[in-house]
Amino acid sequence: MAKFQGAIFDVDGVLVDSPHEKAWRESLRELMEGEWSDIRDRTTWSPEAFTRQVYEEELSGKPRMSGARAALEYFHVPDDDDTRLAEYAKHKQAMVVRLIEAGDFTAYPDALRFIIAVKDSGMHVAAASSSKNADLFLSRIRLDTFAGEQGISSPSVRPGLTLLDYFDADVSGRDFAHGKPDPEMFLAAAHELRAAPEHAIVMEDAPAGVQAAKAAGMGAIGIARADDADLLSGAGADIVVATLDQVDLAALAGGRLASATG
Repeated sequence: MAKFQGAIFDVDGVLVDSPHEKAWRESLRELMEGEWSDIRDRTTWSPEAFTRQVYEEELSGKPRMSGARAALEYFHVPDDDDTRLAEYAKHKQAMVVRLIEAGDFTAYPDALRFIIAVKDSGMHVAAASSSKNADLFLSRIRLDTFAGEQGISSPSVRPGLTLLDYFDADVSGRDFAHGKPDPEMFLAAAHELRAAPEHAIVMEDAPAGVQAAKAAGMGAIGIARADDADLLSGAGADIVVATLDQVDLAALAGGRLASATG
């Protein structure tokens, strides 16, 4: 069995517990309770209606404008000329940057352990997120500090290394013609890693991302951090795990996707 040559990582929800969900929810709340209060009764929006499930199923993994459109359509917000679409997207972006700069995010320890193990096994790694903020997250995560705190001795982790520095390729935030579930982004990442699609694996937490990976002919590991294992399985993930610590690294080195628990 051919071994995997490239590992492609989504960022939000896979590597980083980002404030995107909070920014989407809170920026819409601010608009609905402020400038858009006059149309609130014409929508299905309420603070309680914007749930984690709505975010996961409607917005997660989508580029900013697509995510904004999905939310407005879901809550039946009238917008005949896309004025509110542009305003919501701008408001959300400003909020997410404020949250990032305030340090309102954390890296997932299991993901950092996994990416170090993957790279030390000989695979090349790429970041592939729809978010234009992905590099801002990645540049603020010190991988050398993490490895030291975890007692991880790795030849690939040098002093001063950030997570952004660690990637062999980074296609995050590019303006691709099509967003997930289209495979364009993942195919570009594999190309830059010089890995054939069938020899690449993708780590994703969103159904649209899993669908994109499978459409590209790649392996897909679904990470069910939001109690959404069924959605990821339904999207076609080869395996679904609660954390990347559950991936069988020996099987992965041999070209198979399996969980350590079977």
